Amino acid sequence: MSIIPRGGAVIGTREKILEAAAEIVRDDGERPSVRAVAARAGVGASTLRHYFPTQRALIGAVLTELYTDAMPDARIRDTTLPARDRLLECLWALLEPFGSEEEARQTWKTIYETVIAPEASDQARENYMLLVRQAERRVESWLAILDAEGALVPGDIPALSRFLLAIIDGVSLDRAMMTGAARLEYDASTLRIAVDAVLVAEAGGGNADD
Repeated sequence: MSIIPRGGAVIGTREKILEAAAEIVRDDGERPSVRAVAARAGVGASTLRHYFPTQRALIGAVLTELYTDAMPDARIRDTTLPARDRLLECLWALLEPFGSEEEARQTWKTIYETVIAPEASDQARENYMLLVRQAERRVESWLAILDAEGALVPGDIPALSRFLLAIIDGVSLDRAMMTGAARLEYDASTLRIAVDAVLVAEAGGGNADD
């Protein structure tokens, strides 16, 4: 598969390498090797090493790229919208891999088999923690934006980020167990309560029963 430049524009060597590695992960579900990525990107191994000295650096960068692509959050900066609505929208995006009851069960099954199970590899756990750290940093960036607007309650932003991600984990687990309209209302109510807990009342735009 050839590299498709984003937006039709010419992309640089580093971006070509990341695109190639992302294609391997998406298409083959494999951990991208230096040789395979270099071949697909059409660059030499030495060139790839120039940008990513270790395989760990390459994997970390491509996981970050995939995570960023999967979680657009441009509207978090749109001050024409209430802070509460913007943060809720971003948090809903985190639940996309757990969309339906079956999707939630399958996603958690995969997480268990690759990360939690006794036979899971250290490399798999390390890759998963890279994603967790990316999620933490992403939520922290949202909260920092809202804090600059005076919309965030006083407190430690990393701690508030971990609180919101713990809520997301709980909701995603419930999605694997609950069914029907009751689950959807529970999800919405839980996220509203969590968002109202981290925003000042004026920015929250109401309470969890709105």
